[in-house]
Amino acid sequence: MIFAILVVLACSLPGNTHLTKAKENEGSTKVQPGIEVLLESHLDWIKGKRVGLVTNPTGVDSNLVSTVDILYEHPDINLTALFGPEHGIRGDQPAGAYVESYIDERTGLPVYSLYGSTWKPSKKMLENVDVLLFDIQDVGSNVYTYIYTLGFVMEAAAEYDKEVIVLDRPNPTGGVRVEGPVRTPDTVSFMGRFLLPVRHGMTVGELATMWNHEYNLGVNLKVAKMKGWKRTMHFEDTGLPFVLTSPNIPTTETAFLYTGTELLDDTSLSTGLGTTKPFELLGAPWINGEDLADDLNGRKIKGVSFRAAYFTPMFGNYQGQRLGGVQVHIENESAINLVELGLHIVDAMKDQHPEKFKITSSYDSLIGDKRVRPMILEDRSVEEITNLWKDELNDWVHNVRNHYLLYGPYPEKAQPYKNKGVLGIFPYDLELAPGQSKDLTVISFDKDGKKINIEPSLLSWKVEGDVGSINGNTFTAEKAGTGLVTLNYKDLQGKRSVIVAQNIINNIRHSVNPGYARVVFDLNKNTDYQISEEKGLLILTVPYAEIGPPLSTNENKTITIANSPIISKVTFDIVNGHTFEARFHLKVDKVRYEDPYFSNRIVIDLMNN
Repeated sequence: MIFAILVVLACSLPGNTHLTKAKENEGSTKVQPGIEVLLESHLDWIKGKRVGLVTNPTGVDSNLVSTVDILYEHPDINLTALFGPEHGIRGDQPAGAYVESYIDERTGLPVYSLYGSTWKPSKKMLENVDVLLFDIQDVGSNVYTYIYTLGFVMEAAAEYDKEVIVLDRPNPTGGVRVEGPVRTPDTVSFMGRFLLPVRHGMTVGELATMWNHEYNLGVNLKVAKMKGWKRTMHFEDTGLPFVLTSPNIPTTETAFLYTGTELLDDTSLSTGLGTTKPFELLGAPWINGEDLADDLNGRKIKGVSFRAAYFTPMFGNYQGQRLGGVQVHIENESAINLVELGLHIVDAMKDQHPEKFKITSSYDSLIGDKRVRPMILEDRSVEEITNLWKDELNDWVHNVRNHYLLYGPYPEKAQPYKNKGVLGIFPYDLELAPGQSKDLTVISFDKDGKKINIEPSLLSWKVEGDVGSINGNTFTAEKAGTGLVTLNYKDLQGKRSVIVAQNIINNIRHSVNPGYARVVFDLNKNTDYQISEEKGLLILTVPYAEIGPPLSTNENKTITIANSPIISKVTFDIVNGHTFEARFHLKVDKVRYEDPYFSNRIVIDLMNN
């Protein structure tokens, strides 16, 4: 009798409510997401540790119970901090919006924004965390920001000696098809150092595994793999509920089509934002819907059909205007080449009124290859464009991607990933000016996640490319150019790309936003810099630097910033022969600031007090 009462009490405790629901749901879905597998099979990974969670509304179990609530209420889990990506942890922020950190009302835990003043968790954010869990539903596109938030989380975890566990989820575009150009370094923006094709066909757990090895991040990484997921599955096959991944990805159809129809962005065409069918309704004010549907259906694009449509966006591009276009209807997901689909739609719309079609330079970053935009403007065929990258893509698929797959059925000649340990090299960005030196740090974990004590005498360094030399663990840049630093340690190998060039500050831009002012320095490459403070001043210095155009044409060496309560101007010059110095003239004695990471830029956000 006493035992029965105890059982009833245990099941009624708040900490067990969601666990009971998960148990009740076993067998009703084909796929178990990573959060359920973690609790069922790997609780020892986090028990007794301080847990940080990177998530948003898509982080739910198969009963739609939030991962935040599951972990917070679990009696054996110590959840200490929450981290939110673009759109925030509750998903209520619009695309691209600056998201502040705050205290979560439901749990009382700090929520640190990773899409605001910083994209990378700071040491202070992680001071009460031992292990970081990542539980966010991705959409399978290389321009969706959540996976890059994971990349920055991994970098911070390695830097501050934290573990990372990815709670894996399905890829809505499937795990078979891989399409589009592999992103080139000169098209990087938020995407950091991680170069992917437009459609990568990998889960978030597979991406994390690949990045950890291919970029030698040196993260103590584990993946709570899904149970029951197969590469050939569509999201509808998983039996899992779909939660809108962002405000404009409300359905599984949208999540699937996004990777293709997003390729209309950065043009004068509408992707349907501001309608109830974003990324399905596509058009422009000057498009005849019937003619467009006839053209696209006549192209016999596999897996889809097109219906003439007219719509009026409630916000975004062409707000309040009546647009002509089409709605894309999915007939066979497995047959659809999403990148070709997007390019065909762009081509067909452009053909109706070439003089009204516009495409911005930002398209290079969208598609990840600077060769594409000129070819679109030259009216080259979709086949010609996609032939550009076929060999490069096949090489990446066979020699990189296919080594890190965690789920079958596996492609021909591919084998399941086997963890043999990981080697990390710091810093990640080895970009110096001639004469600069940088100490390199090495960390390593074995296949079981145990940290390896590095024996310095067994480190074997090599520099390729005639750009510098290594003495001990110190690299010294000697000659301008690009090269590669390679490392062999026992049976592990690592590499780090090297760029040696004078630091060039090309431009200074600024914006005044609600709550903060942002000053951006455009550079030719990533570089070291320092920020110091004096009364009424913030001083930025960049060593081994020179001023390039268009900034060099600013004879007054002054950037005036109007309408900001924080800063009046930025003055700049070269001091001590080779150091760039920028002085922020403040309207207050002291200011709170952040310097979020951006590739090839220095960004300073000055906060209103």
